[in-house]
Amino acid sequence: MARKEKNNKTAVISRRKFIQNAGLAAAGFTILPRFVLGGKGFVPPSDTLYIAGVGVGGKGESDLTGFAQNPKAKIAFLCDVDDRMAVKSKTNFPQAKYYKDFRVMLDKEGKGIDAVSVSTPDHTHAVVAMAAMQRNKHVYVQKPLTHSIYEARMLTEAAKKYKVVTQMGNQYASADYVRVAKEMIDAGLIGDVTKVTTWTNRPVWPQGVPTPTGTHPVPPEVDWNLWLGPAKYIDYNPAYLPFNWRGWWPFGTGALGDMACHIMDAAFRILPIDYPTEVECSSTTAWADFFKEANYQDSCPASSIIHLKFPRKDGKGNIKFTWMDGGLLPERPEELLPEERMGEGGNGYIFEGTKGKLMGNYSIMPTLIPSTRMKEVTLPTPTIPRVIGGEAGHYTQWVDACLKGYGKMEVSSPFEYAGPFTEAVLMGNLAIRSYSMRGPEGKGYPGRKKLLWDAKNMKITNFDEANQFVRDQYREGWTL
Repeated sequence: MARKEKNNKTAVISRRKFIQNAGLAAAGFTILPRFVLGGKGFVPPSDTLYIAGVGVGGKGESDLTGFAQNPKAKIAFLCDVDDRMAVKSKTNFPQAKYYKDFRVMLDKEGKGIDAVSVSTPDHTHAVVAMAAMQRNKHVYVQKPLTHSIYEARMLTEAAKKYKVVTQMGNQYASADYVRVAKEMIDAGLIGDVTKVTTWTNRPVWPQGVPTPTGTHPVPPEVDWNLWLGPAKYIDYNPAYLPFNWRGWWPFGTGALGDMACHIMDAAFRILPIDYPTEVECSSTTAWADFFKEANYQDSCPASSIIHLKFPRKDGKGNIKFTWMDGGLLPERPEELLPEERMGEGGNGYIFEGTKGKLMGNYSIMPTLIPSTRMKEVTLPTPTIPRVIGGEAGHYTQWVDACLKGYGKMEVSSPFEYAGPFTEAVLMGNLAIRSYSMRGPEGKGYPGRKKLLWDAKNMKITNFDEANQFVRDQYREGWTL
């Protein structure tokens, strides 16, 4: 629950005096309607969620604006390692106190913080979120939930341990589109799903490029050591800030981490799956010179294809799952009419079932293909509760759930769901990063070889070198 104001004693006395003067105390009334106390639209401090934002530029700024739509939310604290990125949020929330180090903020202002929003680069999601949960703060964490599989498992367990309300920032999980798709599949309109194909045109930032070099002065507005956080220390380079960190393995999770938490969400929300049992991949290669392949270990690939196998939890076999990025596209379904688009905006998914196919995207309504089937079948009556405001409601929903308390209200993407989902997403990156590894006696991982996954123990069982990508190695001074 949100805290009460420290100076509430004076307010309580004045309310008591008002009650006595009104002659209500004798009648046994001890609570007054809010509009009597504070005017129309007044939200008392006890019904206010005091939020601290960590990483308040870019997506962080829009996240805070999203929370502020709910009149019960107050953006009370801002934190960013780059003062340049914080300018807009400081303007939007001038009363919020500003910090650079989230640890200092949590230690000094802990009693005044109810919830923490984390919109930092991927590699610091887990350390910030865990520090907040350990102080019993509710947390909202941008997608992907974490930088590593291990971190996702730890945050999932911590949410249950500390009994805090959690939400991953894949806002389209609260949109109507995925709920309509689930109702259509649950109604049997395409039969039992056996295969899902997903794709994106991302990245829209550099990937498949050499590691940047050169000596560059750190901008005075940036605390570079704090920006690195738990990552291995390297010299500052403007190639990483403020956005292109997404394409570098030490900090980001590439096109997959950026977009899969939107596009793959439909499969996880609709189908009875959680952890994959195997993964294989292929990715584009870069060439530094004729007949010489470049080995860019720090950079995510320009494009990749990932194949996962998920056992259905209902015992009806397996789901074959394919992800494609970098503009790669699957073959057009024969059922798709020549003039019809496949997906929307360079992104999409296709569910293949025993009785038909369903095509969609995270931001458009799904459709049966061929589209003529939409006029031939009876669409199911909506049965899944909708989130008020759709994707915008993803923010206000979390605020309301935090105020009600742990376990009192459902949210669209709690860590109980988002943690296993993120693990499966990051399994693709484990395969990609293992692509150029060398095993015993110089034997390489040949790309399309299947990596076998023991989800319970978070371990690849047939290529031990791949297990180094299950968990990040934090530098000294940083822990979960």
